[in-house]
Amino acid sequence: MRRNSGFTLVEILIVVIILGILAAIVIPQFTEASSNARLSSLTSDLQTVRSQIELYKLQHGDRSPDQDIATGGTVDLFGQLEAVTDGTGAKVATTVNPHFGPYLQKSPINPFVNNSVKVTVANAMPGDGGWWFDTTMGQFKGLGKDPTGGDIATLY
Repeated sequence: MRRNSGFTLVEILIVVIILGILAAIVIPQFTEASSNARLSSLTSDLQTVRSQIELYKLQHGDRSPDQDIATGGTVDLFGQLEAVTDGTGAKVATTVNPHFGPYLQKSPINPFVNNSVKVTVANAMPGDGGWWFDTTMGQFKGLGKDPTGGDIATLY
């Protein structure tokens, strides 16, 4: 007598259903972990940039790194923090003494919007940039996604 070996269709369907249920439980937890990692990275970058802005202000007579002393206008915040400057904030070579900086090796990338270049200066709302610097209040913030899943941006 010959015996058939193998799985029946019902057994295969039960295994597929169990795998589907497990996937439905596990996948949302990975998504939440990814979002938490982005928030952690954003928080770390914010702490670093904020402390470097304060150090710059301390070494340059309480002048913000986006202020151009020569013209009275504004300059690129990250460009100034990545440069070597003298006491007035002018970019100089490292052989000039005293010199300060660089405060950042490179512009941080905002993990929520994958943007490192746009810095909105002044008290306007941030648009689609990754970072927002309010010169009137001296606040540096990062743009993130709405925690409820909507399209509204959140500042951290």
